[in-house]
Amino acid sequence: QVQLRSSWGGLVQAGGSLRLSCTASGGTFRRYPMAWFRQAPGKEREFVATISWGSDGSTYYSDSVKGRFTISRDNARNTVYLQMNSLKPQDTAVYYCAAGRPFSGIATGVHEYDYWGQGTQVTVSS
Repeated sequence: QVQLRSSWGGLVQAGGSLRLSCTASGGTFRRYPMAWFRQAPGKEREFVATISWGSDGSTYYSDSVKGRFTISRDNARNTVYLQMNSLKPQDTAVYYCAAGRPFSGIATGVHEYDYWGQGTQVTVSS
């Protein structure tokens, strides 16, 4: 059983930057593809970014964050990161880290991830 714990989010002005981290325990971290999702009030949870298992480092982003956000992982620290730059008010949401099925490929669907962090609020003011 994998447990995921996210860092605190925060409040930032539009155009600013923020880095989220998520640390895993209870499993062999490097086996799991990792992802970030977000959920704004009144909206469904949506895919943000994912990174492949192992050390390959393949990534995939939603169109809404491509070029602004960067996902990375440190397998020695059991941690996945989301660097968010050029933030916009529409990025305001609760952000969730997630772990997919061991050794599986790139996935963007909520149902394709088995383990979830507790969620952390990111608020971008205009």
